[in-house]
Amino acid sequence: MHEFPIALWLFTLIFLAAGMVKGVTGMGLPTVAMGLLGTAMPPSVAAAMLVLPSFITNVWQLLAGPAKGRLLRRLWLMMLGIVLGTVLGAALLVRVDPSWSRLALGISLIVYAGYALASPPLSIPPRIERWLSPLIGGVTGVVTGATGVFVMPAVPYLQALRLDKDELVQALGLSFTVSTVALAFGLFSQGAFRLDQWGFSALAVIPALAGMWAGQKVRAWISPARFKQCFLLFLVVLGLELAWQPFG
Repeated sequence: MHEFPIALWLFTLIFLAAGMVKGVTGMGLPTVAMGLLGTAMPPSVAAAMLVLPSFITNVWQLLAGPAKGRLLRRLWLMMLGIVLGTVLGAALLVRVDPSWSRLALGISLIVYAGYALASPPLSIPPRIERWLSPLIGGVTGVVTGATGVFVMPAVPYLQALRLDKDELVQALGLSFTVSTVALAFGLFSQGAFRLDQWGFSALAVIPALAGMWAGQKVRAWISPARFKQCFLLFLVVLGLELAWQPFG
């Protein structure tokens, strides 16, 4: 059994915070947890920690609505691209020096936060969706495999499909669930996700779910839009810290 790679109280606080962000905004658990864990351990180890809490919370999000079958039929090429890209990209996360993996993770957080803060009005015409979906999926997969973060460019793309609110939440749940499973397989195939890490990952489920519950309660009396702005600015700061580490 390998030594627990981070203080238990800090590990618990990270997943509580990440779960709370997801409870308020509907997303962000892997992004926040990966960013914070990445400051304290190699990103490949942090990604392994995320597998079970990310899978359970995103399956919950995917199943909370009636559109899952329709979305899967529409987005299956994108999901295939995510799987292939993630499995291939996981080699980068495992084999590259952790300081450079942190740089890639930091850049990914900054790019996502910058996009979300700007919120450009994008729209994808139906005629190009069929060939663009697998391309977006493949790029998302490589970014996921290399950084452990699932959001770019999948989130902007799904938002640009102009799905209704409930469908978008389910589509994000589908994308994140597939990304989580593919990342777990990619890490396992690279020897970076050992069986003894399942216990560490399972331990993270409890504070993640507690944080989600608390975030849903907080959402009733706080402005989700203002909270999201603060969360994104925090991601920019965290991304800058991670990106600077190889040069510090």
